[in-house]
Amino acid sequence: MMDAIIQVEGGVVLLGGGAVAAADVHAALTIAPVLVAADGGGDRALAMGLMPDAVIGDLDSLSPEGRAALGSRVHEIAEQDSTDFGKCLIHVAAEFYLGLGFTGLRLDHTLATLANVAARPEARVILIAEEDIIFRAPPRLRLDLPVGMRFSLFPFGPVTGRSEGLRWPIEGIDFAPAGRVGTSNEVSGPVTMETDGPMLVMVPRAALSAVLAALLPGRGR
Repeated sequence: MMDAIIQVEGGVVLLGGGAVAAADVHAALTIAPVLVAADGGGDRALAMGLMPDAVIGDLDSLSPEGRAALGSRVHEIAEQDSTDFGKCLIHVAAEFYLGLGFTGLRLDHTLATLANVAARPEARVILIAEEDIIFRAPPRLRLDLPVGMRFSLFPFGPVTGRSEGLRWPIEGIDFAPAGRVGTSNEVSGPVTMETDGPMLVMVPRAALSAVLAALLPGRGR
């Protein structure tokens, strides 16, 4: 990765300034022990008693007190062509990313974060929201989830595909952001899904271990 500020072999927790509980951040750090804050997420980390390994962003929301406390851990990226979340993905090299504090509060920030996840098929990003976890489906996905669990799909571009193990199969559907979407589908058995475009999957947070195992095969999760 070009201009990597942080480079790790495993996972990284990315922390934003949105809605997030301290207990969720601490739990995420047991899976991915490196913490990187996006701009004002640095203040959120300090308020939780955490010292991030780096703070990355254009620094329009990090407080002067936070900037002083974080010192050389703060990395200003002044360009305005990407969001602070996007800057973190560009400048942090990791096997996978757990993102917290990027949903809730401001809807425009949430939508921009979702767009970033959809636009980066090479980055294995799992957003942990208030009720759900959200990730971009790889071209072929297999998940073992409880029967009856909600399994929502939202396209960020034209997408077609096929599925097994969903109550309503997706084959023959032309998905599009302003057209057909796939909210509130349900698991009916082991899920196998193939898609050909930017499709986000949203499942309850109880599915985190299964999603990690699916996206990171061989890690024993």
